[in-house]
Amino acid sequence: MHAIEKLLAAKSQREEVHAGEIVNCDIDYVGINDLYYQTVKSFYEMGGKQVVHPERVILFFDHYAPCATEKQADNHKRFRAFAKEQGITHVMDIDKGVCHQLMADYGFSKPGEIVVITDSHTTTHGAFGAFGTGVGATDLAVIMATGKLWFMVPKVIRINLTGKLPVGVYAKDVILHVIGSVKADFGVYKAVEFTGPVVKELSISERMALCNMSTEMGCKAAYIQPDEVTFAYLKEHGITDYTIYETDPDYIYDADLTYDVDQLTPQVSVPFSVDNVFPIVNEEGIPVNQAYLGSCTGGRTPDFAVAAKILKGKHIAEGTRMILVPASKKVLEECMEKGYIKVLLEAGATLTAPGCAACLGIHQGLLAEGETCISSTNRNFPGRMGSVKGRVYLGSPATVAASALQGKITDPTPYLKGE
Repeated sequence: MHAIEKLLAAKSQREEVHAGEIVNCDIDYVGINDLYYQTVKSFYEMGGKQVVHPERVILFFDHYAPCATEKQADNHKRFRAFAKEQGITHVMDIDKGVCHQLMADYGFSKPGEIVVITDSHTTTHGAFGAFGTGVGATDLAVIMATGKLWFMVPKVIRINLTGKLPVGVYAKDVILHVIGSVKADFGVYKAVEFTGPVVKELSISERMALCNMSTEMGCKAAYIQPDEVTFAYLKEHGITDYTIYETDPDYIYDADLTYDVDQLTPQVSVPFSVDNVFPIVNEEGIPVNQAYLGSCTGGRTPDFAVAAKILKGKHIAEGTRMILVPASKKVLEECMEKGYIKVLLEAGATLTAPGCAACLGIHQGLLAEGETCISSTNRNFPGRMGSVKGRVYLGSPATVAASALQGKITDPTPYLKGE
C-alpha cells in the first residue's frame, strides 16, 4: 500500500484498502470558510441538531476579511451565532488570515491525519504528510453531523524532482512547469506524491506552495513523505502527537514522472488557464497595472523576504500598484519584526489585512476592464480577480516583486545573483 492508503485504512478501521475502493473515514479536522454558510443550512436540513465533534471544527473568516458588503457581514454574524450554539471554539476571525496558513500556524496540519475544508486548495496539507482535500457544503455538513465522510481511495501519481533549483527559481516555478506539462485534467481524482532531492531541500513554506497548486492539475490530494524538515517544523510548533505512514517498496504508482530542474527558468502562467505555462522569457516586457503578493500560495514570510530583497532601496514603477496580503497574522507579525513590511511600504506597496482578498475577486485589489496583474496566487481564470476582461499572470513572489519594480513582467534572476 501507499502511505495514503495506509492512512485511509487506519481512519476507516480497515487492515488494508486499495485504489478504487470506497471507504468511510473518521475526519480529524474540518474547516468551513466564510463563503459557505450553506454548510450550516445543510446541517439543519439533514436533521442535524448537535455537531458531533465541535472541537474538530474550525471556522475561518478569511475570504471576507474584513467584510466589504452587508451580505458578507451577515454571513459572519450567522457563523458566530452557530459557533456559540454548537460549542465550536476554533473561530478564526477577520484578524487571523487564510485557512490553510492558519492550519499550519496553529498546529492543525500534521502527519497521518485527514483534513477536510470547504476549499479546493486543501491539498496544501499534503506538505505535512496529511490527507487534505476540499469538499462542498453538503459533504461538510455530513461531517458535522456524523464525524465521518466517504472517499474513493485515489490512485497515486509520483512526481520525482531531481537536480538543483537555479537562482531565481522557486517551488511556484516548478509546479507551474509541471502543470503546464501534464495539463489541468491529468490528476482528476488521483493523489500526487512529490519526492526527490529537490523536495528534500525545500522549506515547509515551499512544500506548501507545491502541494497547494496540485489541485490545478485535478488532484484530489497531495503528499510529501514527512522527513527531518517536517519534524523540525512540528517540534518548533510543539506538535508531538502524530503518526507516520510509509509507502511499501513494491507499491506500483499510477504514473511515475521525473523532472530535472537544473535548467529550469522562472515560469509564468498566462491568461486564462493555469496550465497555459511558458518560460518567463516568452512573456517578458508585458506591462502590468498591478503586482499582487499574497494568498495561501505565495503569502508566507519567505515570500515577503524575497520581495523585500528585490525592492530594498528601490521604488515600484510609476503607474503600477503593488498589493501585499500576508497569509496570516503570524506571517504579518514576522514580516514586521524582520523589517520586510517597512521595506515594501517604502518601495510604494500597499498593505491589506491577512486573508484571501482579491485572490478570488471579492475585494482589496480587484482589476478593472483591460488591466493586467502579475500575481503569486493560484488561479487566473476570466474574472478571477475582478473584471472578466482583466488579465492575470501567475508567477513566483520573486517574479511579482521584480515585475512591480519594472512595471512589466520581469525575470527576477538578475536581482538575486549571489543568493
